[in-house]
Amino acid sequence: MNPLESEETAPSTTQTAQDLSEESLRKQGQPCPNAGEAFSAFADTIAALRAPDGCPWDREQTHDSIAHNMIEEAYEAVDAIEQHDIAHLREELGDVLLQVVLQSQIAADAGEFDVADVCNNVNEKMIRRHPHVFGNVDASTSGEVLDIWDNVKLSERNASEESADARPEGLLDSVPVSFPALMQASKISRKAVSAGFEWDTVDDVWDKVEEEIAEFKQACKEQDAHAMELEFGDVLFTLVNVARKVKIDPENALRATCRKFRDRWAFMEGAAWAQGKHIEDLSMDELQELWDQAKAQARNAVNTAAKEGAAVSAVSQGANALSVMANKPITTTQQGETNHD
Repeated sequence: MNPLESEETAPSTTQTAQDLSEESLRKQGQPCPNAGEAFSAFADTIAALRAPDGCPWDREQTHDSIAHNMIEEAYEAVDAIEQHDIAHLREELGDVLLQVVLQSQIAADAGEFDVADVCNNVNEKMIRRHPHVFGNVDASTSGEVLDIWDNVKLSERNASEESADARPEGLLDSVPVSFPALMQASKISRKAVSAGFEWDTVDDVWDKVEEEIAEFKQACKEQDAHAMELEFGDVLFTLVNVARKVKIDPENALRATCRKFRDRWAFMEGAAWAQGKHIEDLSMDELQELWDQAKAQARNAVNTAAKEGAAVSAVSQGANALSVMANKPITTTQQGETNHD
């Protein structure tokens, strides 16, 4: 009997690599069967904490008193993502969800809205803004999807203006001023583009960058502190548009550079400590030497990882080929090792 037709067994021990890939694809987009039950239980827990006989601290909280917690928990979740710490990510996503449900319960207690309203609103929005999935609109690339998203948002705003007697909301009013500056600049530029305010090519944006740099340099020569700050901001804002044109998230790019600098600095501190010195006591030449060592160390680590990845891939491909010829499943033991039963 073909082993693939035998009783279902653990994917990690008896299924072929092709089967694992197909199973992974089947799981994508599948709803979690217990999500509704788990979410309801959690919402009930938060409601109990806010009840008259609940927790004094939770009962005292208001939208304003815990607003900062939303930002802190979101940043901690992002940190877990960037560290590829899946266990920690699971915990931090729970903390983010706590803030959402607690804020919703505070609103429910005040007769404003409840968590069901929050879920319904965002669900309706996701369906409305994905007509290429739930409607008849075609979109084959992520860029086309983003264009559809922006156009739907613009239509929503226009419809809201037609039904309101008050002054219509401005295109940029929905971009929170509390956003980090790079994120805010990205959002603003994307919204301006949705209204047709756009450069034709990325080269046109680079021309604008050079223009802004020249103006910044001139402000520096004149020692005009206020103008220097404004012109430097113009340089950054225009570079954000370069990033948008070449499909780079500027916030992620700068965060990656910060991580890289922190890693190299940690290496330098360790190297200085190994020499019995404090890094702040080193000369600039000594610091530069350690910096070059840190760069070389990072480069070697990347090259080593690439070679190891290529070796594992080669072993895996060879094992798959043998498995196909033998029509036998693959048992994966350790990284780069395979057994044929």
